[in-house]
Amino acid sequence: MNSFSNFGFGSETAFIPQEEMLEVQKHQKKLTIGIPRESDKYENRICLTPEAVEILTLQGHQIILENGAGNRADYNDLQYSEKGARIVKSPKEVYQSEIILKVAPPTEIEIEMMNAQQLLFSSLHLTTQTTERIQSMIKKRINAVAFEYLRGEANHYPVVRAMSEISGSSSILIAAEYMNTENKGKGILLGGTTGVTPSEVVIIGASTAGFYAARTAIGLGATVKIFDDSIYRLQNAQYFIGQNVYTSVIHPQVIERALLSADVVIGALPYEDSSSYVVSEDIVRKMKDGAVIVDISIDSSPCFETSIITNHGNPIFRKHDVIHYCVPNIPSRVSKTASIALSNVFVPLLKKISESGGVDQLIQQDYGLRNGIVIYKGILTNQKIGRTFGLPSQNINLLIASL
Repeated sequence: MNSFSNFGFGSETAFIPQEEMLEVQKHQKKLTIGIPRESDKYENRICLTPEAVEILTLQGHQIILENGAGNRADYNDLQYSEKGARIVKSPKEVYQSEIILKVAPPTEIEIEMMNAQQLLFSSLHLTTQTTERIQSMIKKRINAVAFEYLRGEANHYPVVRAMSEISGSSSILIAAEYMNTENKGKGILLGGTTGVTPSEVVIIGASTAGFYAARTAIGLGATVKIFDDSIYRLQNAQYFIGQNVYTSVIHPQVIERALLSADVVIGALPYEDSSSYVVSEDIVRKMKDGAVIVDISIDSSPCFETSIITNHGNPIFRKHDVIHYCVPNIPSRVSKTASIALSNVFVPLLKKISESGGVDQLIQQDYGLRNGIVIYKGILTNQKIGRTFGLPSQNINLLIASL
């Protein structure tokens, strides 16, 4: 018997030398990443923490940080320099970097400091954006990526999800704050206590933010009702939160009854579903005096007809004796937590850009990054932005195929 028969070889098997297979190493591009100090006085977050900077600098990337950029997130210049960042005083020097990471949308002055083909990562905030600013970035031929449109694993939006988790949890704490007597609220404890009925919380939208708001409210002892047009999202909420939450589709009469008895109402429509308000001014007028509305959806589109964008310096207003909190960047209230969450998204993404040989190469391969691009080589590539501001746009996939 042939000695190789146990391995499935016949007696006439020949062993032919094969070419040696060598592992092909990808060319890793060393990146220059600039982090400017935010000019928006209400923006306290930063995209990379000192720990994130250390990970990137150890891989050979250069981080240029404007002095004081991390102060509002409780990170000082020394912490960054010890982790390998180069601290500079001039914002112009930061804006010479290949990649710019900032949280707030760029101002006209910041756009002026940027260069053609530079890659900008920032939020877009459509509700606060202007046609002139979009046109300035197009004219500069900046490659702009909006946080809101970046997709990650499982086809979700990693930055939106991370910030939504924070916004959802924070919204309940904010509502509790404005219900107390010191803030001229109703003087009610959100969760109630022995012998006292717990407060009623209504959440419009079984989104990530809505889920985290519900979880926090229940943890504090409140009664929670969630409304959404998606049965699938309601089923998820019911499954993960449990039977101690009431769920319903958005039916005008049902939601109106719930709002009339609510102490707190959270507007948390999923980002992609936020196209028009759900609660009319007539319903708000009928709500309890001193009730609190927190409109998380103000980032994309108001959930309430009475909502008007506010800021951290002047966060609330009263309409029909109902307190409205309509700040677009709620996570900025907890800037350190939010900055760590942002770092968790951007470090892996920057590493992928490097390993791919550059952003142009990764755009070809990575649908998630491609989906986040709103301006590429001076061309608007997001149709929603084009419709909003009346500007011509092109499909990013067709554009890349033609280049």
